[in-house]
Amino acid sequence: MKLHNISINNLKRRKAKMAFLTIGLMVGIATIVTLITLTRSMSGDIERKMDEFGANILITPRSNGLAMNYGGISLGGVTFDQSEIHEEQLAAIRTIKNKENLSSVAPKVLGGVSINNHDVLLVGVDFENELKMKQWWQIFGAEPKNVNELLVGSEVSKILQVHPGETLTIKGETFTVSGVLDQTGSQDDSLVFASLRKAQKLLGKEGKITLVEVAALCSGCPIADMVTQIAEKLPDAKVTAIQQVVASRLKALDQFKRFSYAMSAVVLFIGSLIVFVTMMGSVNERTVEIGVFRAIGFRKAHIMRIILLEAALVSLLAGLLGFAAGMGSAGLALPYMAENAKALLVWDWRVGVGSVSLALLLGLLASLYPALHASRMDPTEALRAL
Repeated sequence: MKLHNISINNLKRRKAKMAFLTIGLMVGIATIVTLITLTRSMSGDIERKMDEFGANILITPRSNGLAMNYGGISLGGVTFDQSEIHEEQLAAIRTIKNKENLSSVAPKVLGGVSINNHDVLLVGVDFENELKMKQWWQIFGAEPKNVNELLVGSEVSKILQVHPGETLTIKGETFTVSGVLDQTGSQDDSLVFASLRKAQKLLGKEGKITLVEVAALCSGCPIADMVTQIAEKLPDAKVTAIQQVVASRLKALDQFKRFSYAMSAVVLFIGSLIVFVTMMGSVNERTVEIGVFRAIGFRKAHIMRIILLEAALVSLLAGLLGFAAGMGSAGLALPYMAENAKALLVWDWRVGVGSVSLALLLGLLASLYPALHASRMDPTEALRAL
């Protein structure tokens, strides 16, 4: 009789213990698969939110000024000198060491204008980069396509009583309102957006930029390093990171990840202990059987192979079931743990391979001593039980 047949037949005879072994190890594997998949899926969800969050680096002119505000009410400011960002300087941003992490660079020029006897803040933007950066914008109408088209905020639309397709006059020039922004709850609701070139001309700021928003690709992007690199390229500008909220979420997720690994280690240790105790009990129960095997010529290596093969078969099954159960649990828990109910579950074949390999490793290690104990059993002592 072949050794693997002996192992398989023994597992068939002891179905209850095989199920107990499988469940004990499966729970540990399922726990670690669930926690790893959840943390990776939540990380991906946060990174997508960081991309949707828009700008995470802000470049403004450096000034020796004191802002006067209290409780969110601005009282103006005292500025001692104000430098300008020249448009030709922006090309240097694309030459930084981490330029591959740059998603979009959106320069802006700002200035006050009068429209229909109302003072309005005009913002000149590169619409292609602006719309790429602010993916949450919902536009009623159409996106501006040429220099004589405007995009207005929801508040501006109400105050000026203007709708898509209508016209506005700014400093003697006629513009068509191509679209109106849905309410965003931000300062965008009170702005009028025009093309960068046209706004520079209307405001008398040709070749000058008021501020620049930079969106970085956020999958592991080194924001702090990028801020330093941009500041070196633009020494006369102030470069700051504006990702505090998302960074705090990533830090909390990192703490959850560490906690999950610690919990997984505890559960896996308990699962391994269950395998060890069960296999040891199984060896003690099979004293006569092992003694017969030894009496008819089975070597110590044969006895070890029988015990370890049983453990390997159980561990393989536990690894496969644990991976399936872990992914199922992660799929059920993700909508409740992620901020986005439609967060995507990360499927990675490496997690599956790793879970099966880990189950095999733990099962074999936990069964090693019982197998050695069985192989060293004295056949004459074992047969006395007959």
